[in-house]
Amino acid sequence: MESVTKRYADGTVAVDRLSLEIPDRSITVLVGPSGCGKTTTLRMINRMVDPSEGTILLDGEDIQRRPVTTLRRSMGYVIQNAGLFQHRTIVDNIATVPRMLGWSKQKARARAAELMERVGLDAALAKRYPYQLSGGQQQRVGVARALAADPPVLLMDEPFSAVDPVVRKGLQDELLRIQDELGKTIVFVTHDIDEAIKLGTMVAVMREGGRLAQYAPPAELLAGPADAFVEDFLGADRGIRRLSFFPSAALDLTTGPVLPLDATAEQIAAAGAPWLLVTDAEGRPLGWGEPRTLTAGAIRPGELLPYGRPFVPGTDSLRAALDSAVLSPAGHAVAVDDAGRVTGVVSQAAIGEAIRGAHAADRADEAKVAS
Repeated sequence: MESVTKRYADGTVAVDRLSLEIPDRSITVLVGPSGCGKTTTLRMINRMVDPSEGTILLDGEDIQRRPVTTLRRSMGYVIQNAGLFQHRTIVDNIATVPRMLGWSKQKARARAAELMERVGLDAALAKRYPYQLSGGQQQRVGVARALAADPPVLLMDEPFSAVDPVVRKGLQDELLRIQDELGKTIVFVTHDIDEAIKLGTMVAVMREGGRLAQYAPPAELLAGPADAFVEDFLGADRGIRRLSFFPSAALDLTTGPVLPLDATAEQIAAAGAPWLLVTDAEGRPLGWGEPRTLTAGAIRPGELLPYGRPFVPGTDSLRAALDSAVLSPAGHAVAVDDAGRVTGVVSQAAIGEAIRGAHAADRADEAKVAS
């Protein structure tokens, strides 16, 4: 996008001299307050809206030179509330664009069935209608429909904003999984900075008046906001968000406070810790307990307090580890393996030391780049 402006007849400027280079096979997120031109920008990419000035190039070619129907069929488009055809079954909703491109009904439906599996939809839903599906399922159908003709570009306009937080997280994770497999060029619009940070390879923060405030990878955005507007938009907890980009693999775990349900009085005493993490027979966490309250030889789950949310070292970030420690009554995070078995615990102090080390390593890397 080269100096792209959209000005309406009444003089309103929706997008003002926007220049962006969107990387191939990545997720570029447009984020900003309501009315900052995010959706207008997205719609100019597939010519639902034509720019007043400037040029939009796709693989080096001006999109204005392409027939508009050809351009739009080369781009998947996903909107809020899915925008499904209510009178068509799920399989026929997904098969819409392939059928428009001249595919046979059999081939289009076979492609639809393949995509249902890819986006995590049960094949039994194929003959249902949109109103018979939950909001999250409908959004998955919308993503499948956008992918049906295997377009190189996928445009997504706040696709997950109408569902509850749990479903939204699942849809975000599903999108990242699909992107890892397919490597599309995705332009994603949201007003949620957490969603932008989680999904974006690059994040474009837009301000009112349709101007670009900052364009950077998420970690760089959080580390160095361009101005007071970006800093305010990122929120007071941007430091916590930044921890999402620091790995937890190097955390020093300890197993001393970890004991089984049948721990003896001697084992409880030998642990020498004010709080003990009790595990079941398979080594999965059950909860924290103070030594004086535990029944030696037959610890009861009712004697325990919740252990919070565990984290997986090497997979989860320092943010996840810190969150786990903050939620724990013992002030320790619980580390587990991929099967949910306890591998150790780590204190808030140790996590704090790891955070300081990560910041120091970051500064050293920046110094190397500068030199």
